[in-house]
Amino acid sequence: MTNPFEIETLTVQYSSTLDILLQQEVSKLRHLVDAGSHVGKMASMVQQIAPVEFRQLGPRFSTITFQQAQFVRRWVSPQDRDCGVPVDTFDQLKTIVNPMAGINRVVLAGAQRFFDDVIIAAAFASAQTGVDASSLQTELWPTSTFLVADTFDAAASTGMTYSKIVEGRRLLEHYQNDLDREMVTLVVGSQQNSDLLKQMEVVDSGLKISGMVEGGKVRNILDTNIVASERLNTSSSNALRNCIMFVRSGLYLGLWKEMELDASQRKDLVGHPWQLYAIISAGATRTQLGKLIQINAADTSGADPTAP
Repeated sequence: MTNPFEIETLTVQYSSTLDILLQQEVSKLRHLVDAGSHVGKMASMVQQIAPVEFRQLGPRFSTITFQQAQFVRRWVSPQDRDCGVPVDTFDQLKTIVNPMAGINRVVLAGAQRFFDDVIIAAAFASAQTGVDASSLQTELWPTSTFLVADTFDAAASTGMTYSKIVEGRRLLEHYQNDLDREMVTLVVGSQQNSDLLKQMEVVDSGLKISGMVEGGKVRNILDTNIVASERLNTSSSNALRNCIMFVRSGLYLGLWKEMELDASQRKDLVGHPWQLYAIISAGATRTQLGKLIQINAADTSGADPTAP
């Protein structure tokens, strides 16, 4: 933020309103993933069992050949964060603006962005599996197996296309996701939403395969929920946006502590200023490979321009 100012500068303002600068104020993703509450240094949020198959019978009266069921646990670890903002008592006496409500609002907005950032980072990051915490194994994200490349169906790098969405859904189906039971979500940036609005398959209402467009935004294509977030990661020197396509059970948000906000007066400091202090603790992980697809799209718009 250019030319930041302290609360004391509000003493020369004549307006009694205090607006907040542009920023993402609500979580775009928290309600779209599975979640649960936990305690401890880390938690196993799901127990998983591998497939078994029916085999050809052995000779009559032969012994049974057992298949050993393979179990695995998926782990999630918390990330602890805090946010403290002081408000000088004397500054408050000299201004007609009460900054407390505005500070509360931006602190809450920061917590909502934290949830999204944790979920987005977990999608393609390393994940932890193992029987218990003493025997963890690292699951790396395959850079090509679950990827729809930026050049898919084109000779050169392209933005988000209808064909990429079709291919992403095909990969989810290929890995046995039940798309009749679980909703598919595709997280894109503003550039990808603009890309889709320029495509006939999306905007032509005469086509049965067209997408649902409301308020200038693409909301749904091929029963895929489209969510826009400027917090998505980029790669290849910020030339590609790494979009996430997933089913709900593919991402998990573990909550160790919801945001807790405390307003207290600091009797140990000069002027007895007020302090707004918030803490939060949460972590995220993908639940298994095959439930997420990475779709890359050409995009040079960069990171969230409103980020502090």
